[in-house]
Amino acid sequence: MKLSLAILLLSLISACGNNTISYQEIGERTHQSKEIAKKFGMQLKSKLQAAMKEGGPINAISVCNEQAPLIAKKLSEETGWDIHRTSLKPRARKPDDWETAIMQDFTTRLDNGDKFDSLSSHAITKYNGKPSFRFMQAIETQKVCLVCHGENIAEPIKTKIAELYPNDVATRFKEGDIRGAFSIIQPLE
Repeated sequence: MKLSLAILLLSLISACGNNTISYQEIGERTHQSKEIAKKFGMQLKSKLQAAMKEGGPINAISVCNEQAPLIAKKLSEETGWDIHRTSLKPRARKPDDWETAIMQDFTTRLDNGDKFDSLSSHAITKYNGKPSFRFMQAIETQKVCLVCHGENIAEPIKTKIAELYPNDVATRFKEGDIRGAFSIIQPLE
């Protein structure tokens, strides 16, 4: 928690300059971000469940590979924000320094007994040289995720993952681990 506060304060000091944002606006942006992360998660989960039911894990891999970026793109177009997923063990988009620090903090907080629902963070930082409101919400590794992200992955699934992600490191997770996070970047200008 202390690390989150320190990151937030440093981000506010370094990024704001002449840009000010009220506590009310921070609250509104945080709420909007939580809703978008929830929407992203629900849409992705729905597509994954349908793919698993229709064709098993091999079919579901294409959802993460093809559909998840499309969901993120659609939500980004609807909002004008950069919306994506990232992870400390990514298959796709690698985290930037801020995202890495936040996910490391999430891990520490989880290890210290924080509930998964509380693992979100926000700050005002510079992103691509511009002041931005940033938000992250942790993604919990659920039992179904272990089929592709766990320790004992079946050979046909490993083969498909290797085809799509030749440098894959997104394995060896356990149920309840932080799989990654939804990351939302709202420009302030």
